[in-house]
Amino acid sequence: MARVKRGVTSHAKHKKVLKAAKGFYGRRKNTIRAAKAAVDRAKQFATRDRRAKKRNFRALWIQRINAGVREHGLTYARFIDGLNKAGIEVDRKVLSDIAIHEPEAFAALVEQSKSALGYIREQSETAHAAAIGERRAA
Repeated sequence: MARVKRGVTSHAKHKKVLKAAKGFYGRRKNTIRAAKAAVDRAKQFATRDRRAKKRNFRALWIQRINAGVREHGLTYARFIDGLNKAGIEVDRKVLSDIAIHEPEAFAALVEQSKSALGYIREQSETAHAAAIGERRAA
């Protein structure tokens, strides 16, 4: 059986790790043992932070929408509730972009949300008054 020398494969593996550790500080960039540990840890952070990035952007969009909506006398929660009741399905990323770049269109959305909330409120008040009237009649 032929003898297998493994220098080529281990050298290739080391080169791959050291390439990934390029830009790291101190021995982490040029010593294979330190570089391997640093690269493994960096990959863990990258995996975790890909998910955190989604949360951070959603929070940013919500803050922007809230700021835009408060100029029109509503809160974020009431605005979203009004949009749902009006049957308008626009995601938060797009709403945030509209709030920043197209204030007139955003104002129209706020008005639609307000009218949907007002209509629901009037409807529930009349239903409530009718229920009270039925109780008094009985």
